[in-house]
Order: sequence, then structure tokens, then C-alpha cells
Amino acid sequence: MLCPECGKRPATIHYTKIVNGKKSEFHLCEVCAQEKGEQLPWFESGFSFHQLLSGLLNFDTSASGAPESYEMHTLRCPTCGLTYTQFSKIGRFGCGDCYDTFRNRLEPLLRRVHGHSTHDGKIPTRAKGELKLQKKIEQLREELARKVEAEEFEEAARLRDQIRDLQDRLDS
Repeated sequence: MLCPECGKRPATIHYTKIVNGKKSEFHLCEVCAQEKGEQLPWFESGFSFHQLLSGLLNFDTSASGAPESYEMHTLRCPTCGLTYTQFSKIGRFGCGDCYDTFRNRLEPLLRRVHGHSTHDGKIPTRAKGELKLQKKIEQLREELARKVEAEEFEEAARLRDQIRDLQDRLDS
């Protein structure tokens, strides 16, 4: 799609503006978008994806709602030396150990962005049945533990039997 303003360059900036319930969609090239800076305030400040990520990374507070401690801001990966502050500015980790080092900061962020902090990934078709069974067994075990803790023993026995049946299917 070409930019409707200049008709020369591809429209790479797409945004929707809603004013008094009226929706307007704009598709512009970067040059025309910068020329319309008063309508696109983030261009004047050089807004980028890294700034968006940085804003998300710095959003969270501790469980009590208070800002994170000084210790969290000075936390440094022992392997590569990257600090959380540096990570929030560049938007990527220095090494695999950064995930463990910054775990306390990342889990709330991932829950906020994705709704959970685990990645299930895609399942190959030939392994799908077995993995689905394993996942179902895991869910039932968690539910079983909750039922036992709540002393709902009849429901817990039903879940136990269901887990055994699924486990037998998995083993055969």
C-alpha cells in the first residue's frame, strides 16, 4: 500500500484515531508521518519499539504495590554482567542466565502481557495425543491436590481414578 499523502513511498505507519466516537484510520510513510508530527506526538520524541518495551519492563512494582527496591535496580547477571536497567533500555538479554537472574521481574510482566508466564509452544502432530494426555494428567493432579486440601475426598477419589485411567492409556 502506498502512502496516500505522497503517493511515492510504502505506508509503514498505521494508526487509528478516535475522537468523540468517530474513528479515523491513517496509513502513512515515515516521512509523511513525521511531517504530521502534531498528529503523531510519538514521532517528535523518536518513539520506538524499544521504548514501548522499556515502558512495559519498568511498569511493575513489588507484590505490595511499592516501587521495586534498590536491590532490584542494581541486580546484575553473574554470567554476562547485564543489569536489569540495561536490559530495559536495549530490550534483549545478554545471555541465557539473564532469564533466571531477572525471573522475579519477568514473571509479572509475562503474566500481564500474555496472561500466564509459561510457554507451551506448538505440539508436533504425531506427538499431540500423548502430550495432551500428559497435560490433562498434570491438570487433574493439581485439581486433586486442591480437593484433598479442601477435604473434598469423594471428588478427590473420582479425580484419582480419572488420573489412573489416563495414565494407563498413556502407558499402553
